[in-house]
Amino acid sequence: MQKIKNIILDYGDVIFMIDFARASQAFITLGVKNIDELFGHRGQHKLFDDLDCGKITAAQFRDGIRQITAKPELTDAQIDHAWNALLIGVPEGNHEILEQLNKKYRLFLLSNNNEIHYQWIMEHLSDQFQLSGNSQFFEKDYYSHLMGMRKPNKEIFTYVIDKHALNPAETLFIDDSPQHIETANGVGLHTALLTKPDTLRELIKRLEIL
Repeated sequence: MQKIKNIILDYGDVIFMIDFARASQAFITLGVKNIDELFGHRGQHKLFDDLDCGKITAAQFRDGIRQITAKPELTDAQIDHAWNALLIGVPEGNHEILEQLNKKYRLFLLSNNNEIHYQWIMEHLSDQFQLSGNSQFFEKDYYSHLMGMRKPNKEIFTYVIDKHALNPAETLFIDDSPQHIETANGVGLHTALLTKPDTLRELIKRLEIL
């Protein structure tokens, strides 16, 4: 990929590992029977989309969870713990890969995120890596709940492209979700789908961009 000058990276399951099954099990443990109908890798209830876009607060999200699960007795702490159960962490070496990429390319982060996960992730980065966030690795790190839009909607891609005057023909987008890749292809970006058990290190090596 000799034409590539810019790289846009997803966060979950690209840099930071997640596991939706862990969250599902955590909600099931709380007595929620319909959780698999509410969220997952390929789609989710509007409540989760609204949280990702910052349209509702964490408090409104928790109230919504109590309503759609018919479990009014769930506490804020129980909901947060179950929702955050999908968060695992950054595998060894991924931050070093970002540092190397940042020296060679204009590097951006584009993450579907939300207020509850974001707080947990920031605390994790501080506790485990003594980092104040992800900004040191990127020219700009974008989170959907702070932008008011989320992937796979086209507007989030065109915003980043236009904001930084990126040439799509010179830009690679790496994500683990096929629907996000489809939109990125539609706006002219080069794309690479990263799915388990593949890793960021293996993908970077295979693409020969380092």
